[in-house]
Amino acid sequence: MSESLSAPAPALRVVSLVPSLTEAVAVTAPGLLVGVTDWCTHPAGLTAARIGGTKNPDVAAIVGLHPDLVVANEEENRAPDLAALRAAGIEVLTTEIRGLDQAFAELHRVLVTGCGLARPRWLDEAEASWAALPPPDEPRRAIVPIWRRPWMVLGRDTFAGDLLARLGVRNVYADHTERYPRIPLDELNAAGADLVVLPDEPYRFTAADGPEAFPALPAALVDGRYLTWYGPSLAGAPAALRAALR
Repeated sequence: MSESLSAPAPALRVVSLVPSLTEAVAVTAPGLLVGVTDWCTHPAGLTAARIGGTKNPDVAAIVGLHPDLVVANEEENRAPDLAALRAAGIEVLTTEIRGLDQAFAELHRVLVTGCGLARPRWLDEAEASWAALPPPDEPRRAIVPIWRRPWMVLGRDTFAGDLLARLGVRNVYADHTERYPRIPLDELNAAGADLVVLPDEPYRFTAADGPEAFPALPAALVDGRYLTWYGPSLAGAPAALRAALR
């Protein structure tokens, strides 16, 4: 469960350790970010200092930026790094996002409560976009690989799995005990799926790299940013994902 955050003064210097949150903050308040990870690619033209990866940030460099707030995520970032930042006297807001409704709530918390910003219009537009979805057709059962060598797929309790369910695609492994289980390829092909969904991140599946492993299944190649990022891309995600899944 995410920790509560008492209403602080508006943060003037923010470090983001999560690409999705980097985009959310940068689009809402350009210039607020003073540090971002090497994996933060959106929006284009970020000028904030690069402070390493999501799993191996340069804690000393972050402390040297004197941020008022560091925004993080319990899945994407390591607890020891966040503890070290707190021990250095830095406020860390850690999000937990396992589904769409939680994403909307956490984005509001980061931007409004954490950063002291007005609620952005794009967040309202994103909520409205998902609320306007028509009821899904008869659900299709899908395998959703996120890596190969070894094969890993979406399991239980994932943000991407929730998005797909709202679009009428049920993850075959939604009830697995693990969130990202490793499953042998022969088991994947025998799982009784109607479809394989192949995002282009974290592993970059393409038309030439992925579908051939599932010869009996139609393959839907989807933009991973629409499937896994929680931020401004959520506004266009329903239409983009529906088109890719057809």
